[in-house]
Amino acid sequence: MPAPNPAALDFLLTRRSRPAKTLTTPVPSRDDLRPILTAAARTPDHGKLEPWRFIVLEKPALDRLAALVVAHGPALGKAEEDVAKARSQYADGHLAVAVVEVQKPSGKIPALELTYSAGAVCLALLNAALAAGWGANWLSGWPSHDRRFMAEGFGLAENERIAGLIHIGTETNPPPERPRPDLDAITTWATS
Repeated sequence: MPAPNPAALDFLLTRRSRPAKTLTTPVPSRDDLRPILTAAARTPDHGKLEPWRFIVLEKPALDRLAALVVAHGPALGKAEEDVAKARSQYADGHLAVAVVEVQKPSGKIPALELTYSAGAVCLALLNAALAAGWGANWLSGWPSHDRRFMAEGFGLAENERIAGLIHIGTETNPPPERPRPDLDAITTWATS
């Protein structure tokens, strides 16, 4: 018989991201972040390729990225409100971890599975931060998908891209519960 972990299951059944705009200081210290990053790095990675890495963005780095958003948005034809929204994601943040997908050549593991693994790291990082008592939210947005922004802002190589930005801090307001998927509508039981 399996050995259940009711506390872990209850956490997963009740977990809720905290809106990034509601997160404030204090933020985790480097020592606080180490177990959170360690937990995220335990994600299955299909062939032990470690197809991801972390960039911890402290306040000065977030401010620098906010200015870069303002510089890049108009050149990409982004509307003022889109630039302002993307800028605030960085400018209003106090700490975020960029999860960087790293495509590594493998004759055995398809590239898409490396992408899936990087996405799984984002969720593991988010859940680890929440389990550690912090507020956390997984964001992306048009700047994190723009190749020039990725290169200038994060120093990413051609085989790298942002899988997600996990904002971590102290929550100011507990978020309300939101509607969840209808399990029966999204589940098929294959019996033969």
